[in-house]
Amino acid sequence: MLKVGRYGFLFAVAVCLLLAQPMAAAEGIKGNLVPVHWLENNLKKADVLILDASPAQMYAAQHIPGAVSVDLFTYGGREVPVSEMEQRFQSWGISAGKKIVIYDRGAPMMATRLFYDLYYHGFPAKDLFILDGGLSKWQASGGAVTNDPTPAPQKGSFRITRMNEDARAKLPEFLTASGDRGSHALVEALDANWHFGELAFFDRAGHIPNGILLPSADFYHPDKTFKTAEEIKRMLDYLGVKAEQRIYTYCGGGIAASVPFFALKFMLNYPNVKLYSESEIGWLQDQRELPYWTYDAPFLMRDANWLKTWGGRMLRMYGVAQVSVVDVRPADAFNEGHVPFALNIPAEVFTGTLAHPGKLAEILGPAGVHASHEAVVMSGAGVTKESALAFVMLERLGQKKVSILMDSLEKWVQRGFAVTKEATVVGPRKAPQDVPILPTTYPVNVRKDVIITDPGSTHGLYPKVFLASGKHVSAKAQDGAVVHVPYTELLNADGTPKAAKDIWNILAKAGVPRYAELVCFSDDPGEAAANYFILKLMGYPDVKVLVN
Repeated sequence: MLKVGRYGFLFAVAVCLLLAQPMAAAEGIKGNLVPVHWLENNLKKADVLILDASPAQMYAAQHIPGAVSVDLFTYGGREVPVSEMEQRFQSWGISAGKKIVIYDRGAPMMATRLFYDLYYHGFPAKDLFILDGGLSKWQASGGAVTNDPTPAPQKGSFRITRMNEDARAKLPEFLTASGDRGSHALVEALDANWHFGELAFFDRAGHIPNGILLPSADFYHPDKTFKTAEEIKRMLDYLGVKAEQRIYTYCGGGIAASVPFFALKFMLNYPNVKLYSESEIGWLQDQRELPYWTYDAPFLMRDANWLKTWGGRMLRMYGVAQVSVVDVRPADAFNEGHVPFALNIPAEVFTGTLAHPGKLAEILGPAGVHASHEAVVMSGAGVTKESALAFVMLERLGQKKVSILMDSLEKWVQRGFAVTKEATVVGPRKAPQDVPILPTTYPVNVRKDVIITDPGSTHGLYPKVFLASGKHVSAKAQDGAVVHVPYTELLNADGTPKAAKDIWNILAKAGVPRYAELVCFSDDPGEAAANYFILKLMGYPDVKVLVN
């Protein structure tokens, strides 16, 4: 009998692993995805167990020969004791050492959820696989189907001895993550009509704050196979989801969320990915009545109550106010009455310095606008060409945060808030009752991704689409796809943005793609700026204003 020493044994194992990798690649296996031709070649092997995660009625109509029915809607959706889950797994024939191949109709999310459940309960990931394209791809490739029920499998021997707790998030952790967009990303696998409030499955419509819209359908090709890892990474890069972040996937009830979980963790190998199983059901059932958004960035809009508190006299007296109120109305209108502590920087200042951001900075600092504050722009009528252009130019200069006051001065007064005709004191305290605003030096940190003069100067992850923003399409031709959405179509008569669901429908109908480098343009830069503001409010990550 041949004897092999310790190091010889390790060498032999290493050689086997190296040989196995190209063999797997040759068979088309990509991590935990197997193609239909692999399953065709391994269909009858004793160590391969096929699980059909479709609803029982669909399984009864047709399934892959030998597949065991695992109706996700029968067993899933609620927490059960580990002992009960173990019995279920064993009843499906699951044993250690078997290769588990899971499928559904193709592109839906039942297979990935079953994959997650097995992985979470400790079944080795190296033996878990998704059939790429599911039954749809199987049939399109000529695979046989049957409606004959598969005999009950021999009881499996798999025992749950540990849980992969690093794959699951619970509400306290998820809630903390929602408040830290820098280090965390909340990936929402629902459709846009749910996300923006068109569909209301619960008592409130919308989505969890800071949730990033990435529908599960976006992960698939038309033939229901997964997109490549490179294509998925490009979507994530575009949406600002980074591998170094802690990433949480969620949906309405924890099923669709398994699609991005699988893709990010097992296709892209991102290290910190968790699924929040309770998802929006758990969020909305919490007794604290946690916030729920329809817009992606509602904090870009401020109202009179907010400004009265955070930009008012009391917090300024205590030195904790971090708000610069920028009133862009003409000087004569400002002098007739304005919000206390407002700084009058008329709209013509912004239009006159459009090509000279450094000159604008020289005006803002002495006027009392602090770059480290939130700048609240007001024009007296919500989103106007004037307030939107000021918003864009402040963003361009690197203002820490910019928003627009949605309420008019009339609404301010109707709420019982005072207006003043006295000039806002910018400078040293002159009287004991003064609450002055100190002048400052406004830094010039020009962002090159806000206003552009040459469309060829930037290159996004996706092709450019030009958004004509005025009543008529500008006569200046653009080299690329052009869609026409007048900014006024996205606003109510009082200057407030229309409901998020309505804006989404208008943009979708006009042909504005979800994935694109969007460039707003018009003969009037204020019109382009208004569409820029709306797109940012809706969460589009790559938006620019073109100024010729």
